[in-house]
Parts: sequence; C-alpha cells; structure tokens
Amino acid sequence: MALDFDLIVIGSGPGGYVAAIRAAQLGLKTAIVERENLGGICLNWGCIPTKALLKSAEVYEKLGHLDDYGLSAEKRGFDFAKVVARSRGVAKQLNGGVGFLMKKNKIEVIEGAAGLEKGNPAPKVVVDLKAGGTRTVQAKSVILATGARAKIIPAIGLAPDGERIWTYREAMTASTMPASLLVIGSGAIGIEFASFYRALGADVTVIEAMDRILPVEDGEVSAAAQKAFEKRGLKFRVGAKVTKLAKTGSGVSLTLEAGGTSETLSAERAIVAVGIEGNVEGLGLEALGVKLDRGHITTDDHGGTGIPGLFAIGDVAGPPWLAHKASHEGIHCVEHIAGRAPVKIKSPIPGCTYAQPQVASVGLTEQAAKAQGRAVKIGRFPFRVNGKAIASGEVEGFVKTLYDAETGALVGAHLIGAEVTEMIQGFVLAMTLEATEAEVMATVFPHPTMSEAMHEATLDAYGQVIHI
Repeated sequence: MALDFDLIVIGSGPGGYVAAIRAAQLGLKTAIVERENLGGICLNWGCIPTKALLKSAEVYEKLGHLDDYGLSAEKRGFDFAKVVARSRGVAKQLNGGVGFLMKKNKIEVIEGAAGLEKGNPAPKVVVDLKAGGTRTVQAKSVILATGARAKIIPAIGLAPDGERIWTYREAMTASTMPASLLVIGSGAIGIEFASFYRALGADVTVIEAMDRILPVEDGEVSAAAQKAFEKRGLKFRVGAKVTKLAKTGSGVSLTLEAGGTSETLSAERAIVAVGIEGNVEGLGLEALGVKLDRGHITTDDHGGTGIPGLFAIGDVAGPPWLAHKASHEGIHCVEHIAGRAPVKIKSPIPGCTYAQPQVASVGLTEQAAKAQGRAVKIGRFPFRVNGKAIASGEVEGFVKTLYDAETGALVGAHLIGAEVTEMIQGFVLAMTLEATEAEVMATVFPHPTMSEAMHEATLDAYGQVIHI
C-alpha cells in the first residue's frame, strides 16, 4: 500500500516544527498537523510573547531610575493595550516565520485536530480539518509533539473562567490592567507574570504550596530571588495551601491555610500557575495501548512509545517542560527514524526565569548534591563587585558554582541577576564538554563583562578568587 508521507508530525511547537524541518533536511517526505497556530504554545502563547511583555516591564521599571544614570524625562507612563498589542505582534511575526520555514522545506501543513487509529507500519492519522471534513493520512512514522496546557484543579475553584480567573493565555492578553492580582504558583510562569504586573504597578501576592518560591532552583537562589522581588513590592505566602478560590462581586477571593491558620485574600484577578499537563486527550492513545505516566506519554531514549512507528517528544513526553528540550528531542528522534544512529550526548538542560532579576541554572543544586552524598566545592561571586555590573547599575545577584571535589567536574551552576539567562549557556557548554575546574579557570573571559563573575565563582570554589 502506498503511503502518503515518510513522517507525520502532530503539533507544530518548538519540538514539532524543528523535527519536521530536520526530517525534510534528511530527505523524508514530511507533513505537520496543527489544530491552532504554527509555532505552538511557546511561540504564540508562551516563551516568546511573555518575553515581549517582560521587556516592556523592564524598560518601564528602568524609567523610574533615570536619575541614577544622570538622565531625566518629562513623563513616565504606559499604554497597557499597546504593551499587549506589541506582544501579540511579536508572536504573529514569528508565527509567519514558521509558515515560511514549512514552505521553504516543502513540508505540507495540514490544519486540523488529529486522532490516531491502528495502522501499518505506523498508526493512521485522521484529521478533523479546520476547513471542514476529515482527511486520513499514513506514513512510515508518526511523531506526537502535542505539547501541554495549564493544569487546573476544579475541586477548589482553580478552574479558569477567562474573565477573573486566568491561565497564562488570559494573563498575556488582558484588556485592562488589574489593580490587584493573586498568582497561585511560584514556578517560572507564575513568577514571570507576577514580575510583569508588579512592574506596571499592580498589587501582587504570590501563593506557593512549597516552603520556598522557585522550588526547583537552588535554595540560596530562591532566597535571594524572594528578597529581590519583595524589594520591588511583591508579596508572598509560602508553605500555603489554597483551599478555595471563588469569584466575588468585583473580583476574586482566595482562602489558604499555612502554619495551622487560615487566611482569606482578595484581588481583582487571579492567575492559576500550578503546573501543566500533557495534551493526550482525543488522540486515541488508549485504543493503541500507549502507556501514560501521570498524564504524559512514556518513551524510550529515542522517543519511542513501544507502538511500532509511533514516537513522542517535548512536553507531552514529560518534564522538564522546556522548548529547548523539545527541539533537541525532536532532532534526535528524527535522526533515529532516518537511521542516522544519533549519538546520545548527555548534555544538561538549563532552566531560565525571565523576571526582574533573572534566574538561570543548570545541573545539581547544593541541596541535590548533599542528598546524593556528593562532596562538592562551592564558589560564589556577587555582581556588586563586578566592574561591568557596577557601570551598568545592575549589581543585584550572584553566580554560584558547584564542582565535584574528587574529579573537578562542573556539576552545577546557579545565577541570579541581570541577563544571566544569556550567561548560563557558557556553563552548559562546559558541562557538555565535561570541563573541569582547571579548564574553566584557564578560560579567558572578556573584560569588562558580567560573565567574569562566572570565572571568579570558579576561582572562589578553589580559594583563588581575585576581586573579593
């Protein structure tokens, strides 16, 4: 039986569209199925437009400190509608860019919602077309890159209504600026929106069930981040369990329990940012026998699901839920499908939070290293004594490094401060290349740059720090 394609990719986010492009480069006849917008959540509703919002907030915040730089301006203000419109414009531009890449690489785009049926050599893909009707297509291989969505907990009212109780979608397209806001969850998504709305003047309180904010980060960084955010006016309730969230006459009311006591908070709006769950519904996975683990598809090292010809990558295949992880998984999966025998390089996956200040990390935290019984040498270097940071007026934060005490291998790095999301890649590369402290210390860092703090933190781990 003639097949329609060599590969069909379901979902066009950073995992799906990158996988499709790599497949086309390898000579595979490829199609991609998308039910909403090319680029997926990241490009249209996540990574990219939120960074546009945060940049507007950063610039606005800096306007309040012009005098520190010997500058002045007659007026400081913002047009909230224009801030949101700029963000949507950025997403639209990149959405068009993905469309161009699909045409350039001769990838057929099928618009509609996909489902799977049993087939040979891979499951059939049945698409409910946006334009009406259905289309069934078959290929040698199918990759599921359907991503994930915001998790909701209806039992206690954490079911967004799009009006007063928001997910990230409503939070980035609000029609008016709320005067007060409750953010439930202090992971990257919650903290970024809290940072954005606070910078524009909203009264923001963040509620976190764990005992500290940014709970996946190093404890020292979490503490420093909370202190920096509180300095900007953010309020926090940590170790607090939300027991009820409800709409009131003019806003929302939230009840929480912490330390054996109950407290009720009120605000105009609330953002639910308590995690995400994989988009596995409606695909027909149960009938095919695809295994799930806590709402995510179980896969092997190549993205295989155990069903012949069926693979899964990115957020739908489990944590960490990061666009860059999805893209790399997509490339690896496609090269495996194409018979290229991709080398499994154990490269660490960095995490970034784009608030003010930024947070970036890779590898083991100090707490994780201790839990493993691993002896590490720890170095720290504050930006307050870094020349470029002082000249730029960006002295908040520090760099922290962890080196294996026996081998000298870099096993973790944790940064908080201005533009550290751009700096973390230096440590990621070092860890991928299995660099030791000797190689990092021998590396020449340009002066003056904030990246010199990375070098000094390494020197500090071995008692050789220069500038403190």
